[in-house]
Amino acid sequence: MLIGVPQETKIGETRVPMTPSLCRRCVSLGADVLVEKSAGLSAGFNDAEYRKAGASIATTASKVWKEADLILKVKEPLPTEYSLMKEGQTLFTYLHLAAGRELTKALLKKRILGIAYETVEGMDGSYPLLKPMSQIAGRLSIQIGAYRLQSQLGGSGVLLGGIPGTMPGHVVVIGGGNSGAHVVQMAVGVGARVTVLDLDMRKLEALDAEYRGRVVTLMSNPANIEHEVADADLLIGAVLIPGARAPTVVSRKVVKSMRPGSAIVDIAIDQGGCIETIRPTSHEKPTYLEHGIVHYAVPNIPALVGRTSTMGLTQATEPYLAMLVERGVEKALAENKGLAAGVNTRDGHITCAAVAKALGY
Repeated sequence: MLIGVPQETKIGETRVPMTPSLCRRCVSLGADVLVEKSAGLSAGFNDAEYRKAGASIATTASKVWKEADLILKVKEPLPTEYSLMKEGQTLFTYLHLAAGRELTKALLKKRILGIAYETVEGMDGSYPLLKPMSQIAGRLSIQIGAYRLQSQLGGSGVLLGGIPGTMPGHVVVIGGGNSGAHVVQMAVGVGARVTVLDLDMRKLEALDAEYRGRVVTLMSNPANIEHEVADADLLIGAVLIPGARAPTVVSRKVVKSMRPGSAIVDIAIDQGGCIETIRPTSHEKPTYLEHGIVHYAVPNIPALVGRTSTMGLTQATEPYLAMLVERGVEKALAENKGLAAGVNTRDGHITCAAVAKALGY
């Protein structure tokens, strides 16, 4: 098997899907590895380290795509890469196809075996390859939101932690799952008032027990969302249904009720976003103003901390990549149901029900 690692092309992307350490592991298992020149530099890994680990270095992305049996990436291919994909190739990356109709068409046309990190399942029903990036995005959302509330940036001028004699800022978190729990942890850490809403009472009970009354937990329903969002200084959208398009839970009308200069960070933007007024932005132009509210919706938030994100991602993907190398793709998928759950496209068909439903297939 030849594993290809092209340089990431998404704006501001700093992560790399293979470290020199992971490269060494794959080579030891019998794989050949071809890494595009400078692919790991933004995460702190130079070409010499990959060569030392047993990889070959390619001068162009087209060479990597043309020669590889399995393409390893962090983010989904962009339109400029569609023509580079090889018929019947295996692609292992974050795909987020529920919000990517054109990419889905390209994968089906090229009969790509698309294995999506975000739908690979663990033995306990969790999503182990989604988890580390959700944690990082959750933690960064408070850092980002606090910054965007600064007066000089058009924010309301609220300090989330406040000072004695003033009210701390109010952070409202929609979704108490993996990313939402890390949002709460960071928000509590900076001293903000925190309200979290979710449909799952078990998640709310766990958060209530952990923070012993320091966090307000509410059932996610239209009345509670409307009331809490109107009072929010910072709204974090953290709704996730793996593989599916994120439901819209905060309407434009509710956004309009927020105080001018308040901020929204939608972590769910990869899957379409859970706030009606949200649209994807980029690290080059991360925010826009709508109804007087600052909106931040960068799909690859973890790229802000490329080194940490790369280490977190690759330690999660390593067991699965090793399985693909050691057993071969077909055998690995046949033997591991969790890995097989990651298959979103195969032989020109969508094989993930949530994606098919989102795109009308």
